[in-house]
Amino acid sequence: MTILDKIIAFKKTEIAKIKAEVPVKKLVESPNFKNAPFSLKKSLLQVGSTGIIAEFKRQSPSKGVINDKSTIIEVTEGYLDANVAGQSILTDTSFFGGTMADLLEARTVNQLKPILRKDFIVDGFQIVEAKAIGADVVLLIAACLTAQELKNYGQLANDLGLEVLYEVHTQEDLDKVNDLDNKIIGINNRNLKTFEVDLEHSMKLASQIPDSALKVSESGISDPRIITGLKEHGFQGFLIGETFMKTDNPGQACKEFIDQIR
Repeated sequence: MTILDKIIAFKKTEIAKIKAEVPVKKLVESPNFKNAPFSLKKSLLQVGSTGIIAEFKRQSPSKGVINDKSTIIEVTEGYLDANVAGQSILTDTSFFGGTMADLLEARTVNQLKPILRKDFIVDGFQIVEAKAIGADVVLLIAACLTAQELKNYGQLANDLGLEVLYEVHTQEDLDKVNDLDNKIIGINNRNLKTFEVDLEHSMKLASQIPDSALKVSESGISDPRIITGLKEHGFQGFLIGETFMKTDNPGQACKEFIDQIR
């Protein structure tokens, strides 16, 4: 059983419990549900955009604790000062130490840039939940879902006014995503089954994605010079977490990184 299998099995059980306790009606009635979402696509394509989607991440299954000192408010303010294109927040508690409260808190400070709810979505309920906690974008991981689920959950997100970052790692994942035109496609440089990182692999896969799609590179980006290489392969978005979060001041680390790619 891979780490991904373990996470998905756990997540399905966890969501079944939450669904039994929280009616969808309650989510729809939450104040954030009325918010007009910010567009990640627009933010990434804007003239002069940094292209950086900076992540708040306390821990991971492969690295253990990364940063348990910095608060979500400090980091969000730092990322906004660094002029990120968007923010990513892990809401998985058991494996990544995140919470939905993190995203709710970040939204009180961040009322300018799109926020991605980074989690393992295995049920449409989580998409409604994402809207209720103030997210603008949801992550759909092709390795965890069937082609039909990707289509259904993508449609549900769009119906709620949310954007979708479709995450792929292999050609098989890419084939599952129905009609790549105008979608935001994230290529994860990290293999979720082994947690190994390979940037070359991403660049090869990028050539299979049409120019009408917006390409985002995720994981393992530790040097501003890597961004230059990725841009040559058509990437316009770069999701970075650990590089910033492993420092004492993630916001400052993000600003220094962005200053070097301008």
